[in-house]
Amino acid sequence: MLPIPGLEQVRRPDIVRFSVNLIVSHEVAAGAPVVDESHPTYGNLIGKIERRAHLGVMYTDFTEIKAGAMLQASGGYLILQALDVLRQPFSWDALKRVIKTGAVTIEDPAEFYGFATAGLRPQPIPVSVKVILIGSTGIYHVLQAYEEDFSKLFKVKADFDVEVPHDERQERQYARFVAKLCREESLPHFGDDAVAEVIRQGFRFADRHDRLSLRFSMVSDLIREAGYWARKDGHPFVTRTDVEAALAHQRHRVDLPEQWIQDEIREGTLMVDLRGDVVGQVNGLSVYQLGDFCFGRPTRITARTYVGTKGVIDIQREAELAGHIHSKGVMTLAGYLAGKFADAQPFALSATLTFEQTYSEVEGDSAAVAELTAVISSLADIPVRQSLAVTGSVNQLGEVQPIGGVNEKIEGFFESCKRRGLTGKQGVIIPTRNVKHLALNRTVVEAVEAGTFAVYGVDTFDQVIELLTGVAAGERRPDGRYPPESVYGLAAARLEDMAQIVACWGEDEEAKDKIRK
Repeated sequence: MLPIPGLEQVRRPDIVRFSVNLIVSHEVAAGAPVVDESHPTYGNLIGKIERRAHLGVMYTDFTEIKAGAMLQASGGYLILQALDVLRQPFSWDALKRVIKTGAVTIEDPAEFYGFATAGLRPQPIPVSVKVILIGSTGIYHVLQAYEEDFSKLFKVKADFDVEVPHDERQERQYARFVAKLCREESLPHFGDDAVAEVIRQGFRFADRHDRLSLRFSMVSDLIREAGYWARKDGHPFVTRTDVEAALAHQRHRVDLPEQWIQDEIREGTLMVDLRGDVVGQVNGLSVYQLGDFCFGRPTRITARTYVGTKGVIDIQREAELAGHIHSKGVMTLAGYLAGKFADAQPFALSATLTFEQTYSEVEGDSAAVAELTAVISSLADIPVRQSLAVTGSVNQLGEVQPIGGVNEKIEGFFESCKRRGLTGKQGVIIPTRNVKHLALNRTVVEAVEAGTFAVYGVDTFDQVIELLTGVAAGERRPDGRYPPESVYGLAAARLEDMAQIVACWGEDEEAKDKIRK
């Protein structure tokens, strides 16, 4: 059979088997390699054996052996994200095997699925590599608890803070970061007032005015958006107004739920009194967390007291709408009440506490001071100023303890007051230990400076009750009693009357039982 003209095949000598497959090459003068593997699949991490197609047939040889990140980082460092490694099939076990044995064995992943094929079996390649695993605290603790080899293989743990103390050096570093980002991304440069506003927002990200946040992804987003608004307005340099515009637009894009709630407070659908005095009613402050956005709002807290021996009843807990920490806070304030007034007489009290118009679970003890104020106000029959809101937890000794979300709580109450009209008498009471966490927006700061809004810091519950009622709390006298016209004196007198009523009622019941017998 003669060959078809034009389709003759010329056979060339096969010299592939004499070639060299250089898998990894490191320059001596380049120093130790540092490899950051962003996609640690089994093949990218360990290596792979590739195949070629010829006339519909797949084939391979030793020249198709490719190195993975482990071999590329040999003699140096390999950086991996823990969550990315755990998400990839076989990657975590392969990583452990390399660290344990000190060698990389390149295999066909198809064999792990049960598809065994005749192919290459490269010998293990010795490696010496330092693996740096990056992950959150939660992932670390999960691996520590459930992966028995984790503590043996990864012996050095390093925590990195997301905040730094605020000083002049860190302010300069912030300014340099702003300038660097502007140069790299061709953004308009920032004026000194704009840099100051970015630094001020760094306090906000850290939730403290004595620290600066190191979450530069958030800072970078702010710088980019401020640059956008500066260009749109034709400014040659970014000004403080541009930074404030960026912040306002960032908030406006996500604050629809807050606007709904504030509108309902203004219209009266959510009942919150911001003027006048009411007995047994206090404005507490809540924080809502919606993804990366949180905001505060005032919440009416009410208490009713009456004769009985059931103690303080938390309606939220009874309705299974209270978290464990909130229940602890209510029980703690009950302990404070008993220690304050029941040292010489039985504690005959029944009281109910509730958050009005809340239909989801209440968690946290930051309303304990407000709840205690409502109970004391009801007992003493003394009205509470509705122009003030209060936040803070309290211990059994009457000390006011710090809480979280203080900036959002103050700004939420301020927003409600502003929509109804500022009177100059409105404000928020916070724990003194939270003063260092204040990083309020400029609108609130200007209102405080103008005297139309106030922020009070307190250390004890006595200071809280005096601010909210305008009546002296009262100190215990040598005879064990409180001044009769003080808040505690009026509350103690009412508790004494209740104790007598309960005692008389108990004696009457005993007499009736004797008659029946």
